[in-house]
Amino acid sequence: MASVDDHRPAYVAPKGSESVLADELAQGPPRTATLSKKKTIIGSIVTLVVLAVVFLGLIPQFGDYNVAFESIKNMSVWWLIGLGITVIVTILVYVLPYQAAIPGLRYAPAFVIRQTSYTISNAVPAGGAVGLALQYGMLYSYRVPGSVATTGIAVTSVWSVFITLGLPILGVLAAVAAGQVQQAWVVAGLVGLASIIAAVVVLWLILRSEKSALAVGRVATKISHPVTKRMKTQPDVSDAIMKFRGEIVVVVRAHWVWITVSNVLVSLAQFMILFVSIRAVGGDRSSGFSILAAFAAFAISRLASMIPATPGGLGTVDAVLIRLLVTFGLDESVALAADLVWRAASFIPQVLLGIVTFVWWRARQARTGGI
Repeated sequence: MASVDDHRPAYVAPKGSESVLADELAQGPPRTATLSKKKTIIGSIVTLVVLAVVFLGLIPQFGDYNVAFESIKNMSVWWLIGLGITVIVTILVYVLPYQAAIPGLRYAPAFVIRQTSYTISNAVPAGGAVGLALQYGMLYSYRVPGSVATTGIAVTSVWSVFITLGLPILGVLAAVAAGQVQQAWVVAGLVGLASIIAAVVVLWLILRSEKSALAVGRVATKISHPVTKRMKTQPDVSDAIMKFRGEIVVVVRAHWVWITVSNVLVSLAQFMILFVSIRAVGGDRSSGFSILAAFAAFAISRLASMIPATPGGLGTVDAVLIRLLVTFGLDESVALAADLVWRAASFIPQVLLGIVTFVWWRARQARTGGI
């Protein structure tokens, strides 16, 4: 991370926009919403309850923790090395969507921001809001203007949803190829397909022109009216859509291919951690379990991450994933052990690394007199 402080700028503004962006930087980082203590406490309680229900009540129905931990203890050194390699690859590619959404941001500062925000968002109560505010502050410290930061964060969030909705489609195709087809999985794939088509069409209309974006706003206003009419202050949906369009249109038009590819790479890297975990803990019991079946389970289970009960779908995704792995033919104890290893390998290294990057960034700010 020492390279972050070399003589090259952390962020290079597009040609022709330097003066405008410099004026933005002079105004300081954009303001973000403050946290409600009541909502934070309620959210933390809900998260703990969901985790308790899933890990103590639901998951034990699929497998025995004692047998699973025994499988984990018997992992060979070579599989541990393989697992370590997949974790390193995942950490390295995790930064790429951020760079794709913020053209001009160098890899090193993007790495520091991305890892730190991951830790805050996933390991701190109400971490999403805290992580968002921290991202803005960190980007500002690297001289990324507020409008550029807003665009990057918005694009990253939108594409994350696209990938979550799109993966189940690939998952169903993988299940068909593996000969593991059930009506429920086909339904999940169709839901994902319909959702992703609708989302892409809406985004295309928003980006196509201001006229079509306003049309989307009018339709959205009509659809949301039964809910918004009960609010004290009714939101201007059309204005929000036009603001969103203004924030992302240039970046998406120019870089949508790389934004998509980089997000897919992150998902594939996360899947490889799972597949190596299955092989590592399963031994002979997992030798007949195909990579297509494993991918189908992984991809379809990502839909559960849309349930906003826990950070990153912790618990909800695990329950669905284990159930799918067992349904597709994996031994129950192996499925449980593989999920535990996958979660630990995906979560712990990045959280610990995020702590290091946050401390390093704070030390850097202290040296430079920044925020």
